Amino acid sequence: MVEGKINEIHGWAAKQPGLKVEPWSYTPRPVGENDVEIQIEYSGICGSDLHTIKADWGTALYPLIVGHEIVGKVITKGEKVAHLNEGDLVGVGAQVFGCLQDDCNACSRDLDPHCPKKVFTYNAKYADGQQAHGGYANAVRVNANYAIKIPANIDPVYAPPLMCAGATVFAPMLRKGVKKGDKVGVVGIGGLGHLAIQYASALGAEVYAFSHSPNKRDQCLELGASHFIDTSNQEDVDSVKRTLNYLFITSNSQSNQYNEYISWMDFEGQIVLLAIPKGQMSFKAGEFIQTEVAITGSLIGGVNMLKKTLEFSAEHQILPTIERFPMEKVNEALEHVDSGKARYRVVLENPQSSNL
Repeated sequence: MVEGKINEIHGWAAKQPGLKVEPWSYTPRPVGENDVEIQIEYSGICGSDLHTIKADWGTALYPLIVGHEIVGKVITKGEKVAHLNEGDLVGVGAQVFGCLQDDCNACSRDLDPHCPKKVFTYNAKYADGQQAHGGYANAVRVNANYAIKIPANIDPVYAPPLMCAGATVFAPMLRKGVKKGDKVGVVGIGGLGHLAIQYASALGAEVYAFSHSPNKRDQCLELGASHFIDTSNQEDVDSVKRTLNYLFITSNSQSNQYNEYISWMDFEGQIVLLAIPKGQMSFKAGEFIQTEVAITGSLIGGVNMLKKTLEFSAEHQILPTIERFPMEKVNEALEHVDSGKARYRVVLENPQSSNL
C-alpha cells in the first residue's frame, strides 16, 4: 500500500448545527490502490454546504468538514491508478465513490450519483464505516475515478463551481437533449442560474431568464440570454405563456408557483427541478393532461457528466462569476453566502503551504 504524504488533514469543521466552522483535524483513510491524495488549492462554497452544517436536511455527522467543489494537485496515487499522475490538477465534485460496474443499474447509464454503493463527498460514510470529509481543508483522499483533470485553458480558481454547480445544470441539459432552436427558461439567476444561461446559450437554445430583480437584466443578456422576464411584471410573465420547451428551476421557488410555471410551457415541455422547494408541492392534475407537460428533477453529475461539463466549459469558455476568500476567512465567506450577497459563487483559497 502506498503511503500518503499528508497523514493528518487540517480543515474547518462544523461541530453543531449553525453556520460556524472551526479548525479541526482528522486522520484520513489509507490511500487505497485505486485512490489519489489531493493537496487542495481551492474549494467552492455550495448552498448544500450551508444546508448540511445547519442540519436543514436532517442529521449531520458532526464534526463535519463540508465542501464538494474541490480543485487541487495529485500528490499521491494508488498502485492501480493509471490515468493520473502526481502533479496533475484535478477537480472533485459532490461524489467520491461509485461502483462504476456494467451490471449496476445506475452506473451503467451514467447515473452513478444513484449507485447503491455511492459515497458523497461529505456527510457520508464509506463501506468500512469511515467518514468522508470535504474540501474546506488542506487535503482530501478520494477514489481516482472521481478526480477529474481540469483542462489547461480553465483558470484553476474558476474551476471549483464547475464541479458541482456547473455539472448540476449541464447534466440534465445533455440528458434531455437541449439543442439549437429550443426555447429554454431559467428561473433564479444566482449560483446555478448564471451558469445555466451560459450552457443553454452555448447549446444553441433561445434562453429566457426569469428573475424578480430587474437589475439583473443586463448581466443576463451579457451571459447569453435572449430574453429577460421580470417576474414582478405581469405583462412580461404573460408574454411567455405556452412558449418554453424546457424550464430549469435553479432557485428555491415556493411550492405554489408550479401551476404558473406549467402555464409557461409549450405542449410536451419539461420542467426540471434543480433546487428543492419548501413544503409540499401541489398541482391541478388537469394541467398535466391538457398540456402534456412533465415535471422532473436532476441530482448531480456523475463521472462522465463531469468530464463533459469540463470539456464543454473549456471549449466555450463558460466560467462562473466568483468572489474569492482566503480559507482562514471561511466563516466570513459562509455568512456572505447565507446573506444572499454572493455574486455568484464563492471560492476559498488555501495558502501555498496548505497549512491551515
